[in-house]
Amino acid sequence: MPISRNTIGTVFVGGALSVTLAALAYPSMLGIQNTSSNPSRIIANTQWGPLTEADRNFVVFVRSAGLWEGPSGDLAMQKGTTAAVREAGRHLVIGHAALDASCRKIAPELNITIPNQPTPQQQGFLANFQSDTGKQFDTDFANTLRITHGSIFNTIAKIRSTTENTLVRALADQANDVVLDHITQMEKTGLINFNQVNFQETTPPKLPAAQVTPPVPQPGAPMVTLTVPPGLSTSGVPTGPSTASPAPSVTPAVG
Repeated sequence: MPISRNTIGTVFVGGALSVTLAALAYPSMLGIQNTSSNPSRIIANTQWGPLTEADRNFVVFVRSAGLWEGPSGDLAMQKGTTAAVREAGRHLVIGHAALDASCRKIAPELNITIPNQPTPQQQGFLANFQSDTGKQFDTDFANTLRITHGSIFNTIAKIRSTTENTLVRALADQANDVVLDHITQMEKTGLINFNQVNFQETTPPKLPAAQVTPPVPQPGAPMVTLTVPPGLSTSGVPTGPSTASPAPSVTPAVG
């Protein structure tokens, strides 16, 4: 049985506002243990089009992002001291639940293993939010999420403009709408330090791969799912449709 996002453990990793878009070296069911230096390399030919390393990494990244940003939204609704921060939290919870549903749907169709936990770096962000209180929580929440969403926004555009896989393309379309909405919500809090945000987005630190790679799920472990709590209004929150597709047919690429 799936387990909820609230069971995700956290480990503090220093530098709450440091973010990187280093390529994910993440194993998949396709038997690829490490990414190569060529993200455009085709790792599978599917009925929805070729699947590249960049495509696979994108699906993993969207899933991993939701595993810490969904719980961060929960915290914002509980701890935010302003209506704008609490509203931003609501958008996070709803938007990432929708993206998570799409990731969980297309991952087995494309034969991609998705994580059950966020990266150590992302766990550190979440741990910071759990320890923060008052206005410090509001500020750290808004700026950290503005940096991470602003950074992935560029990645979404690149995937959308280059992928030949229709399932990945649909996920990119959905992620574009959700992430732009989240960027807007963070800015509406009035707490964004744009000098800091722009510096972090344009000059990300080079972190060890272990900090930016989600842990491989244990065999047989229940799938963590992100869901919208009963009674939480979804009004005004763009989510995009969950990706629908026919029965899968995946053929490993040669080489």
